[in-house]
Amino acid sequence: MTTSRFTRLCSLLALPALGAVVAMAVAPGPVEAHAIESSLDRLESLRDGLMLESRFSNGEPVKGALVRLVPPHGGQPLDVGQMNAQGRLSFSMPKGADGDWELQVDAGPGHRDFLEVPTQAGQAQLDRVSSSDQSPMPSVLSAHQRHSLLLIGGVTGLGALVSGLAVQQRRRR
Repeated sequence: MTTSRFTRLCSLLALPALGAVVAMAVAPGPVEAHAIESSLDRLESLRDGLMLESRFSNGEPVKGALVRLVPPHGGQPLDVGQMNAQGRLSFSMPKGADGDWELQVDAGPGHRDFLEVPTQAGQAQLDRVSSSDQSPMPSVLSAHQRHSLLLIGGVTGLGALVSGLAVQQRRRR
């Protein structure tokens, strides 16, 4: 390998290391998935009305999450609505609904909650509502994991660069 080719190769190896260092410097703060905790209560003013309230595990309201009802045994989900700025949504179960309906709160990948809502003649049986034990899977790496991977990539790139330069120096002698 000629010296100019080797120098170009070393320069190319330095790019990932430089990129990793720059990415660590400008990487945003923690972006981690939070569990959603939801509660379902009957509206006092309406006999059939329900109030869903959802918050992330850090206490922030789940703003803008889409809410769906899935009929018993599957079937076409019914769009219920979208959470307001306080993480609340009022709705009613479908008239005449029976069985165990699944209420889905969907705030994006890694940010979902599922409630099983037993229903009889269109009335939710709130004393029998249960939450799914599924824990959310993060769709993105945490800031700590991202920084660790970037650091490993940077160190590896720098190691390759230093090794390449050392080999080049030996060949010159």
